[in-house]
Amino acid sequence: MKLKDLRETLRDFWGEFRKVRYGMVGLVMFGLFLLIVILEPVLIPFPETGRRWRDITYWEDNPKNAAPVWVNWFTRKDYTPQAVLDKPEISERKAANTQMVEAVFTYNYKYDLPPIDLLLRATGKGLLNLAVHLERPDGLSIELTKKSIRLSGEAPVRLSLDKEASGAVGDFLKTYEDPDVLRGVSIFTVKPVEVFFARAEPGILRNPVPLKGEYRIKLTCVAVGSGAFLKEPALTVAGRVFGLMGTDASKRDIWSGVIAGTKWALLIGLLTSAVAVIIGVFYGVTSAYFGGAVDLVMMRIYEVFQSIPLLPVMIVVSAVFKPSIWTMILMMCAFFWVGSVRTVRSMGLQIKEEIYVEAAHALGASRGRIIFKHMLPQVIPYAFASMALQVPVSIVYEASVSLLGLGDATIVTWGQILHDAMQGGAVLQGIWWWIIPPGLFIALMGMTFAFVGFAMDTILNPKLRTR
Repeated sequence: MKLKDLRETLRDFWGEFRKVRYGMVGLVMFGLFLLIVILEPVLIPFPETGRRWRDITYWEDNPKNAAPVWVNWFTRKDYTPQAVLDKPEISERKAANTQMVEAVFTYNYKYDLPPIDLLLRATGKGLLNLAVHLERPDGLSIELTKKSIRLSGEAPVRLSLDKEASGAVGDFLKTYEDPDVLRGVSIFTVKPVEVFFARAEPGILRNPVPLKGEYRIKLTCVAVGSGAFLKEPALTVAGRVFGLMGTDASKRDIWSGVIAGTKWALLIGLLTSAVAVIIGVFYGVTSAYFGGAVDLVMMRIYEVFQSIPLLPVMIVVSAVFKPSIWTMILMMCAFFWVGSVRTVRSMGLQIKEEIYVEAAHALGASRGRIIFKHMLPQVIPYAFASMALQVPVSIVYEASVSLLGLGDATIVTWGQILHDAMQGGAVLQGIWWWIIPPGLFIALMGMTFAFVGFAMDTILNPKLRTR
């Protein structure tokens, strides 16, 4: 019978909830956020984002401060996107203690602005004598770099041609650029990749014109020594646009960071609000039931906690101790419980005067049974509404502390991303894609639970209903 009554109650509540449109919108948005958390491994291109967000080596092949790929739809110029060429034409010859490998990468350049860098990666061992040549569509062949690397064991090899090719820029420019212009230019301030992807003509520095067509990057390696080798060569073209949300100053994929931060936002919001509301509801009902001196003391304690500003306390604690997400959650639970106390206490004072509560007293029911059996169930619907409204507050508090640089640096949160954007001067540099996505997700998460909470409050409080 009790289970049947519960089903009827839930069915009636759902029927009322469906009539509130913004409540249904909030429910759909909540479902989408849950879907993002479940599908996180599929949605993000960098699966180790959560664990290696601050590991610079994990992101080093990405372009720096690259805009999202879709900005090409709204601009007159086409920005070069990121490209990975991992299937080159490979020829290999072996002799006694020597291996010669030649890998040729073909890249079709058809954009208005050149890439930021060309990054060669491979795995090698022993003494590696490397040479890299660039064959342009106009027939020019440029030796970008020649160097030797000694590896005692199997290890990764990485070459940034934008850095390695600085010596080749001078000879290339002397043929086409005005000597007076070159006299005032430091070779190290010129971006080699930008020069090599431009037409070879006078004024190449002042007004570079893109040379579109097929480029061939040829890597030649002579590996010397017992067991020496070079294998798995790949070329990454670091573009000027990258991913759905671009990259930041540390070359991190913002889309991956925002998606990885969703689970932490939900955890912070739901766990904090659930614990705080449970404590607050029990506290308010207990205070109302006992009344008298007990009620007076409990309300004085409530007023003390309510008068303490939480944000400064969180800032001080995070500054003194090692910042931890669990410390922040614990502190928010310790202060947020006051939010529902006064309303629950008022409801408890009314419930205490009901006939069935007096009958329970007359039958000798214990205080615990009356509180848990007869009073708490009556305020549970309000508790759920209060819990929903408390979630966005918790998320904003965490974001505020993280924005000040006092958040948990071991995880990825939206507040951490905003803090890094502030530190990196994103506003001054116009890197809007570093700021808007995490800020927008915080706002959407707040709207989600605000809609659900207001809808539940409207259903449970007849005075708020409108026709």
